[in-house]
This record gives sequence, structure tokens and C-alpha cells, in this order.
Amino acid sequence: MAIAPAPRISLAGSGALLLDGAQASFDDHTQELVWAVAEAARALDGVREIVPGMNNLLVVFDPLVTDASNIGKQLQSLWAVTDPQAVPGTLHRIPVNYGGPHGEDLAGWAAHCGLSLEETVNRHVSATYSVAAIGAMPGFPYLSGLDPRLTWPRRNNPRLKVAEGAVIIGGAQAGIMPMTAPSGWHIIGHTDVRLFDIQAQSPVLLRPGDKIRFEIASMEP
Repeated sequence: MAIAPAPRISLAGSGALLLDGAQASFDDHTQELVWAVAEAARALDGVREIVPGMNNLLVVFDPLVTDASNIGKQLQSLWAVTDPQAVPGTLHRIPVNYGGPHGEDLAGWAAHCGLSLEETVNRHVSATYSVAAIGAMPGFPYLSGLDPRLTWPRRNNPRLKVAEGAVIIGGAQAGIMPMTAPSGWHIIGHTDVRLFDIQAQSPVLLRPGDKIRFEIASMEP
């Protein structure tokens, strides 16, 4: 088993700590360790909530029961002794209408990558993505697995309204909008698959560890 470097642990307010295991770039092994430590940390005295992120973990605790120093030492210990765990997730196939009025950044994305529209989209659909974390808004998946050639820094000026179902790129991550909301990510297409439905028995479609394969439903400039 590979030994993960010691994480950085910092205060996140008076009742929370942020454990950051990220190195130079996102690492799948580190993410599996984040998931495993998150499960173990739920049992710590005074812990109220655990929120896994991309190679990081937010731990919310009750300051009347414990303190940051105690929780921090326990997290360091868990990080050192816990075995990473690959989550047995579900594979989801997501059809995408690339480009057109609901994918207005597709041409700019291809130009940024120095590729044709067809090669850019084919690279996007050829990868298998992992749901590393759910956050930012209910049901929003942070997806790892994007072809490095397709990375594109987020917009300098976020849009105030990005539609539900927008398939998006932000830096080295891919994502899908579960609801209409502001976003600085680039819009490359649209899917009719619903990621969040408050009326459903299970409102959130995706879970950490799930896999995603995008499929071409249509493509236009």
C-alpha cells in the first residue's frame, strides 16, 4: 500500500477543521483515503458532520465536547493508519447534446485545446469519470478523470444563471448542473438526466464513488 504524505489540517471557523490531502494535483488514491477516513471520523467523540471534498475533508465538531487540537491529532492518526477504500459505485450513462444553444462554450473549448470539435467531444466521451465528491449545491458532482488535454481554467466572470442539466468543465474537473444556479464553469452541452429531485425517494442521483460515461446524443457548433 502506498503511503500518503501527511495532510495539512487547518481551522475552518470555531467548530470545524479542514483536512487537505491534496498534492500537486488530484489523486485517486488520496480520494479513496479521504472516503475511508471520513467513515472512521464519524465515530469520534464530538464530531457532528463529515463532508468529503476533492482530496480534502471538512470535519465539523462540537466545541463544548472537544477541541480542535484533539480532533486534529485524531485525524492525523486516522490518516496514517487507515487503509484507502474504493467505493463500489454505480455506473451511470449520461447522454449529452453537445454545443448548440445549450452548449455555447463548445467551440471556444475546442479552440483552447487546439483540437477540432469532433476530437474534443470524442475525448470527453472516451473517459470514465469518478464522482469524487458531492458539494457546492445539492447533487452537484465533482468529477475526476477528465483528459488532461481538455482542461480549461474557469471563467474570470461567472455567469449568474447556468441551467439545470448543463454539462460543464472547470479547470481539470468535469461536472453537471443539478439545478439552475450561478457558475464560473464552461458550458459544453446539456443532458436531460435529472441529478436532483426533491420529490424523489432518493433526491440525489449520484454518490461518491459512482462512475459516469458521457454519450453523444447530438453535436452541433
